[in-house]
Parts: sequence; C-alpha cells; structure tokens
Amino acid sequence: MPLLHRIARKDHRPIGFVLDGAPCEGREGDTLLTAILAQREHLRTSDFSGEPRAGFCQMGACQDCWVALESGERLRACSTALVAGMRIVTGHRRAA
Repeated sequence: MPLLHRIARKDHRPIGFVLDGAPCEGREGDTLLTAILAQREHLRTSDFSGEPRAGFCQMGACQDCWVALESGERLRACSTALVAGMRIVTGHRRAA
C-alpha cells in the first residue's frame, strides 16, 4: 500500500518510470520521493538498521533519501525531479 495518496495534481501529465524493475507512473512536477511513495509505503531500507525509511528533512540536507539510477548515479529523491524513462533502484525487495 502506498504511503502517499494523490489528492491534487491528478490532471498533470503522467510520466512513466521504472522502479526496482517494475514499470510505474508518476506525474509531471513530481520529485522522485513523491513518485516512489505514491507507489509503495517506504522509499528504501536503512543501510545500518534495515528499517524502512521514507525521507527525513524533505529539503536535501540529510542523507535519508538517496536512491540510484540503474547507471549507478546516486540522487537525492526529495530534490530530484522525475524524468520520463528513469530507471530507479532503491534496493527494495519485492515479495515473491
């Protein structure tokens, strides 16, 4: 179940992206954090504790929302705009 539920901007242009190998859809103007949390209940798991994380400061000052592109480039999810075709990797494992 997603953490965020879209109540506004539903008429913004849809943007397709891939999240941990699964096709997903965000909206024009979304940050990566918004697009990801509209798909699932957390962004990633902590590198230290394994606990779920969903971003902390929401302004790019902390280290809580790092994700990567399949190319290996690391991005802050809270301050990076979603671009069509992005292939995002969070390390999240889907249930089999």
